[in-house]
Amino acid sequence: MNILTNNAFTMMERSMEYLWTKQTAILDNLANVETPNYKAKYVTFEEALRAQLRSSSRGGAAEMRETLENATALVHVAEDESARMDENGVDATEQGIELARTALQQQHVFNAISNDLTLLRTAIRGQ
Repeated sequence: MNILTNNAFTMMERSMEYLWTKQTAILDNLANVETPNYKAKYVTFEEALRAQLRSSSRGGAAEMRETLENATALVHVAEDESARMDENGVDATEQGIELARTALQQQHVFNAISNDLTLLRTAIRGQ
């Protein structure tokens, strides 16, 4: 089995793409915290992926692999959320917390990828 093309490594790649998209949405939200009528963006990934994986698990390994390779994060706009008079839907405190959590999640995935690549490098060198 190739460590660079196995399902776990593909899942880590998709996770990084999701976290990058989430971080971009949060930064857009924070940049527009004072923009009247701006509606906050949020990103989903886990729910859709979970549903796709459940349906593909019945189809075998090839279908599951294709599901992982095609998994994408979805950016949504929170149209109904606004507690301010200017109809801006961004809560800067909440966004700051989400940004910090996203950074920690990215660090965790980076570490997992790095560990896998270190293992591969060790196997190649025979050490």
